[in-house]
Amino acid sequence: MSLIIARLAEDRVLLFTSARAAVQGEAAGRPVAHTLRDCSCQGPGPCLPGAMSDRAQRAVGLTMLAPGSSPEQRGRLALQWRQVSWITCWVALYAVEALPTCPFSCKCDSRSLEVDCSGLGLTTVPPDVPAATRTLLLLNNKLSALPSWAFANLSSLQRLDLSNNFLDQLPHSIFGDLTNLTELQLRNNSIRTLDRDLLRHAPLLRHLDLSINGLAQLPPGLFDGLLALRSLSLRSNRLQNLDRLTFEPLANLQLLQVGDNPWECDCNLREFKHWMEWFSYRGGRLDQLACTLPKELRGKDMRMVPMEMFNYCSQLEDENSSAGLDIPGPPCTKASPEPAKPKPGAEPEPEPSTACPQKQRHRPASVRRAMGTVIIAGVVCGIVCIMMVVAAAYGCIYASLMAKYHRELKKRQPLMGDPEGEHEDQKQISSVA
Repeated sequence: MSLIIARLAEDRVLLFTSARAAVQGEAAGRPVAHTLRDCSCQGPGPCLPGAMSDRAQRAVGLTMLAPGSSPEQRGRLALQWRQVSWITCWVALYAVEALPTCPFSCKCDSRSLEVDCSGLGLTTVPPDVPAATRTLLLLNNKLSALPSWAFANLSSLQRLDLSNNFLDQLPHSIFGDLTNLTELQLRNNSIRTLDRDLLRHAPLLRHLDLSINGLAQLPPGLFDGLLALRSLSLRSNRLQNLDRLTFEPLANLQLLQVGDNPWECDCNLREFKHWMEWFSYRGGRLDQLACTLPKELRGKDMRMVPMEMFNYCSQLEDENSSAGLDIPGPPCTKASPEPAKPKPGAEPEPEPSTACPQKQRHRPASVRRAMGTVIIAGVVCGIVCIMMVVAAAYGCIYASLMAKYHRELKKRQPLMGDPEGEHEDQKQISSVA
């Protein structure tokens, strides 16, 4: 590309110089052919007859007329040649300016329209990126702040990689001209907040990587309009909870990465848990969402926590809704003024209580306590069952012995009653009992 530009520039200078020299030579009375030959032979080395370039030889050929040509014909031909030369010069000039240039120190691929400026220690985006660029690689640089016009006029850009930089904040309109963007890499930066309108003008976005940043929350409406989004990475941030409504527009999402975040598995994450179950049910891929708080759930996947653990959330919502119906009173602050000390000898006057009512703090049920309760209840039930079995066995054995004894007693009883024998029999029965 640089050789072509240099060649066109050389030809443009040659034509312009030849045209100007031809006009001056004709005014001085020199033949046009001699003047062109002198112009084409400028530079180091002797001027040989064969040293004229092809373009100069063609120009001289136009002026080579028959020996009997009149001065009027030669003047008319010279005028036509000057007009053609000026047109050729201007066409070459515009052609050179229209050719896409590659930014300094960057690597450009004219076939794939890729501009690779990675690993150059850049602190600003190169301003001379060709407008037809489809892939722009700016990873492994020192970019810390980007102006809102950093990617202006790059409407053909499809892939943008800003990974491994020092970006901490992005203007809300920085991607306003990237209407054909399909992949955006913002991995390993220092981004802490995102504007809800940051991705509004990128409806064709398919892959978004926001991993290894400092995001603590996602603004509602950030993903509105991103119906084509397929993969989203939010790994290794500072997210503690997410709103289900933020992810509702992602109807075609297939991969979601949310691991390595300090998740608080409380009521604020309950609705997102419902969305995760729906997302997994329709075939989406989701990595592990390990809980950090409370301690009872630390290290456990949020999807494996039973919904019964969040029953207290509905009670908390009911209490909050009922509390909203009360008559509002003065604000309750922790730093309430201390009551004045009574004077010695005077009876203290009763003052109205201004203490703030302590709200009951709802905590999730303890898994260890629940398991201990189940174990203790099982042991107690087992002991009771064993005792019942023993009592039933004892009763059966006693009943069988008494039946056997009565059968033997009937066999031994004489036909006529014997009071002494009956008395002895009663003693035996009492001893057996």
